[in-house]
Amino acid sequence: MKRILFVCTGNICRSPTAEGVARHAIRAAGLESLIEVDSAGTHGYHVGEAPDPRTSQAAEKRGYDLSMLRARKLVAADFESFDLLLAMDLGHLEIMERNCPDAHRPKLQLFMRYARRFNAEEVPDPYYGGERGFDLVLDYCEDAVDGLLDTLMSSR
Repeated sequence: MKRILFVCTGNICRSPTAEGVARHAIRAAGLESLIEVDSAGTHGYHVGEAPDPRTSQAAEKRGYDLSMLRARKLVAADFESFDLLLAMDLGHLEIMERNCPDAHRPKLQLFMRYARRFNAEEVPDPYYGGERGFDLVLDYCEDAVDGLLDTLMSSR
């Protein structure tokens, strides 16, 4: 079983989108017994809250259900219990690197390294922008999740 954690700032926009897209793709491919996903935020601003309504609405338009997700903060135990911790941007990666024990640093990566169609290093934060930003996050997450699953399945 591979355990993957998607990480953004408050765990209400980017990382729950990645989690929802990944859950959908994993279920569609019949990989639930092989891959488990979760998401967290580097900050505890929104602990216990559902994803941002704009995030949920954009996801729902594409067939992703985020209604069961609730924000949580990244905790020290996550570095040990997950096989991969995927940051949405360089700031998240830097925070994770500062807090991660040396033995688990190889597990830290940028999520977009798995993208195949988009040549972007980071998933942009849609929080202060318009509706198009949430659609772009979905585009990036769909691309990177496809690449991630391809990578995981080819390394089996």
